[in-house]
Amino acid sequence: MQGPYAVSGYWNGDADEAALQLWVGALRSRLSAAKVSLGVVFLTPHLFDRAAPVLEILRVHGQIPLLVGCSTTSLIHGGEELEEARGLVLALLHLPRVKLQALHFRQSQVEEANGPAYWHMETGIGPDQTNGWLVFADPYHLDPESWLRGWNEAYAPLPTLGGLASGEHSQQRTQVYLQGDVFEEGAVALSVGGGVELAGVVSQGCSPIGETWTITRAQQNFIVEIGNRPAYQVLAETFNRLSPDEKRKAHGNLFVGLAVNEYLEDFHRGDFLIRNLLAADPHSGTLAVGAWPRTGQTMQFQRRDAEAASEDLAALLRRAHDQFASRAVYGACLCCCSGRGQRMFGRPHHDAALVQTHLGPLGLAGFFCNGEIGPVGERNFLHGFTASLGLFVEKIS
Repeated sequence: MQGPYAVSGYWNGDADEAALQLWVGALRSRLSAAKVSLGVVFLTPHLFDRAAPVLEILRVHGQIPLLVGCSTTSLIHGGEELEEARGLVLALLHLPRVKLQALHFRQSQVEEANGPAYWHMETGIGPDQTNGWLVFADPYHLDPESWLRGWNEAYAPLPTLGGLASGEHSQQRTQVYLQGDVFEEGAVALSVGGGVELAGVVSQGCSPIGETWTITRAQQNFIVEIGNRPAYQVLAETFNRLSPDEKRKAHGNLFVGLAVNEYLEDFHRGDFLIRNLLAADPHSGTLAVGAWPRTGQTMQFQRRDAEAASEDLAALLRRAHDQFASRAVYGACLCCCSGRGQRMFGRPHHDAALVQTHLGPLGLAGFFCNGEIGPVGERNFLHGFTASLGLFVEKIS
């Protein structure tokens, strides 16, 4: 086709119907003669009370057959992160040979789910009928951990990417959007099938330190022994072997990486699920972590700070660039933790600019989340301090 496969735009005005019609029409014209397959939209809270008519204007004048999205406190557009901005970001995507289907579901359905067949029936989609899911969820009225456990049973190893909406925290109010409907609870899930895959780049913001180890004794959320030695002793030795500069960076920034696939011969960046190191007790020798590690599981200590997070994202984007060098990457959705941005990196546009540097120019829209969803290995997890990038990629038959 002539022209881009995806375009994104930022609207910073109020719900002025005439002006918004002109704006979305102009955005639509940038796709040339290509048909819009999908619209992805993110709105800030000042538009909450006008969300429904705004969505309808976008659908009609953007000629959008399917529109999904959610609310956010900060927007991502192209290579820019518009932190604490007002308005909306809209991406229009032309996805050749794609098959799209979307639904809204509630916490009551999460509680009713009693196995994979439940979600296959509710969605009308089996694991052989989709290539992956893009999901936006309300964090206040949906239990994302419980939902993901059941969703993984139904669809893993297919990727699920997205994030938990942000909005009016004091009122515990967010919104998720499907077509012209506005929901203040539940989640919107988009199935991406046919000739398009949904590929994930999930940067958990950490760099590994020291070597990989085997957990030789674990109880609930405690690591008792590593390599048949007290876990605290291994942590202390790992820290003491760092250079003075590395020790300074790691102080107060240590995490635990837990391998999710024990069948790998070598472990690399992106093979570990990063979880908090909650406590380290020199007397008992145990480490408390924000997960339930398993005896026999491979682990590696990790450091998280701005430098480590930048290094991690850049490395994963380079890998994605090489992986998809011979395939079309049509567009992208970037879901970033609200703890990233200028708060973490001390400068604007860090994550979005890196995506464009390594994969661009790319039609990209995104938002700042209350939690990020993305795969590590063959399962999908809820993350924190993470950049979860969903890429709409040409499927090779």
